[in-house]
Amino acid sequence: MNGCRILIVEDDPVISGAMEAHLESWGYRVLRVKDFQNVMAEFAAAAPQMVLLDVSLPFFNGYHWCTEIRRVSKVPILFISSAGDDMNQIMAMNMGGDDFLAKPFDLSVLTAKVQALLRRAYDFGEPAQLLSCGGAVLNLSDGTLTAGAEKVELTRNELKILQMLLENRGRIVSREGLMTRLWESDAFVDENTLTVNVARLRKKLEAAGLGTLIRTKKGAGYLVED
Repeated sequence: MNGCRILIVEDDPVISGAMEAHLESWGYRVLRVKDFQNVMAEFAAAAPQMVLLDVSLPFFNGYHWCTEIRRVSKVPILFISSAGDDMNQIMAMNMGGDDFLAKPFDLSVLTAKVQALLRRAYDFGEPAQLLSCGGAVLNLSDGTLTAGAEKVELTRNELKILQMLLENRGRIVSREGLMTRLWESDAFVDENTLTVNVARLRKKLEAAGLGTLIRTKKGAGYLVED
């Protein structure tokens, strides 16, 4: 499982740096979260195959982020904390964690736990393809949009529309461009069909508290901004 992407969510730069250097020496590709207010955005961008998650973090604790990750992914999560008592370990497992490592720890023990978790999780396959924007996470693998506690099921056309808008975040996407993307799925799409699909998508986004996510640029197309 060497070459796997591992995301470290640890606010102590000395500890996270030591973990990064050690795991990279074993052939893993390691990324460290930098913005602890927007962990899910960095999780989506990294698409990791494993997460090393501290409990005590700025803004929100590791239990919160574990719950958020579990809404969209089955990726194995190894909790790391100086609070290694039974209650914290039980809490970590109940929140969706897969294992727990108490600080201080030997880096060889970390490696052993990482390898064991990856072996047990091999049947998860490739991690879900995710895109994030405005606090929401779009899962391209199962066609769902998660925003807070809300999980929205999207049709194939709605998924393709939102995917293209998020992939071009900050840039206007023309109606012609969207129709071309939908044509690729062998669906018959004309101006009216696109309008109906966008309207239905907006209604679902509004129900999830994201009513302003897609903006219309008259005569030009549609735009999504953070």
